[in-house]
Amino acid sequence: MRINIFIIMLSAILFGCKKKAEPTVQNYHEGKLTVFTDESFQSVTEALADGYMIHYPDTEVKVEVRKEDLGFLDLLQGRAKVAVMSRDLSSAEISEFERVTESKYEPAKFAADALVFIVPKDSERSAITMEEISAAMESPDKQLIFDGTNASNLNFIAQKLGKKASDLQYSIISGNRNIIGELKKYPGKIGVIGLNTLSRPYSQEADSLRSQVKILPVSHNGKITTPDTQSLANMSYPFTRVLYFLVNERTFGIAHGFIRFSCTHLGQMIVDKEGLQKYNLYQREVKMY
Repeated sequence: MRINIFIIMLSAILFGCKKKAEPTVQNYHEGKLTVFTDESFQSVTEALADGYMIHYPDTEVKVEVRKEDLGFLDLLQGRAKVAVMSRDLSSAEISEFERVTESKYEPAKFAADALVFIVPKDSERSAITMEEISAAMESPDKQLIFDGTNASNLNFIAQKLGKKASDLQYSIISGNRNIIGELKKYPGKIGVIGLNTLSRPYSQEADSLRSQVKILPVSHNGKITTPDTQSLANMSYPFTRVLYFLVNERTFGIAHGFIRFSCTHLGQMIVDKEGLQKYNLYQREVKMY
């Protein structure tokens, strides 16, 4: 009996002296991160992820494609710490975001992108008007082709026109790249995609996609505007949209580090190389002596 009591007491002492496991320290320069992005912003998001991993070799940033609405829901449910958004959240969505994350709603804006209207390269159409776009979204002919429901492109045009996405009329081909590839099969139809799908100036894939279609300038209030860096910078192109990050991370870990990187000079250089407009403009000072 004495032996059993001694063993129990010894075990209790050893257990009590056992060092507690140190909590995992979260920081911005090591670890893994998953970022959810709509396909329309996939290229710029992947470029920023690659840049971050080059800058911080002990990090692994994985980019997963989700429809914009679904990505936002996944963020709230903790399936990812970062999501890329373009549409404005409703007051109810903002309240829910702040409740779940226990932080203030502060979108981290990092780029100006655009919704663009495309036709096959040999199409006779050379422009499109805001009136035509608005009428097409209410027509049973479903002239405009989008990449699906719950996606950023449809969300944005619905907000732009002041309508509910569920009330709009449109055709669907899944995926921005698929719209480009299949558009020629549907004479008279107009594809609606994200500019970032075509904007990368040094990408062979983007070059191949650009060779198949032309982007239609948009006529609005007597002005015809093409989506380029200047018209995005001054927001004169009527379908300019600002891309931003939302984060669900309570400490300054890899998620906040990735966002900070994307919004500072190095990240903004990557945005520029993607053919999009930098959101944070840095003045270059030249000193003369």
